[in-house]
Amino acid sequence: METETIRIKELAKKCRQVDSVMYAINKETLKAQHRKQLQNKATGIDRVTKMEYEANLEANIEDLLNRMKRQSYKPKAVRRVNIPKAGSNKTRPLGIPSYEDKLVQGCMAEILNAIYEPMFEESSFGFRPNRSCHDAIMYMDKMLHRTKANYVVDIDIKRIL
Repeated sequence: METETIRIKELAKKCRQVDSVMYAINKETLKAQHRKQLQNKATGIDRVTKMEYEANLEANIEDLLNRMKRQSYKPKAVRRVNIPKAGSNKTRPLGIPSYEDKLVQGCMAEILNAIYEPMFEESSFGFRPNRSCHDAIMYMDKMLHRTKANYVVDIDIKRIL
């Protein structure tokens, strides 16, 4: 997948547009994504674990890839679980995709990161690889000490709506 990802990155840089990324996904990329999945993760609506999927890995990967290439792959419904919030008696909803959907999402995330990561501003931190909220705080600290700032605004968008 690295060769395909590099090619996609170069296309995105040159053309600023990528029409199809399916050529970057093959059996090896799906198997690599399977290896990256953690063993003890919660199962989706179909209750298939990594071990169960691995029992017939070659056939499962072949079937998944064929459905993706034919554009007949349909993700399964996400299993919804409410988990407790720390320090509160409230809960928050958590969506757990099926194992096969995790493989597809992982492959697509790698491709989309390769395309869009170079386009982000250095000051952008949300949900980016190798960046955390601690990095954002350190960046803000540096910026506030280097430039004159009259205001710092913190907005919780969820609470506004």
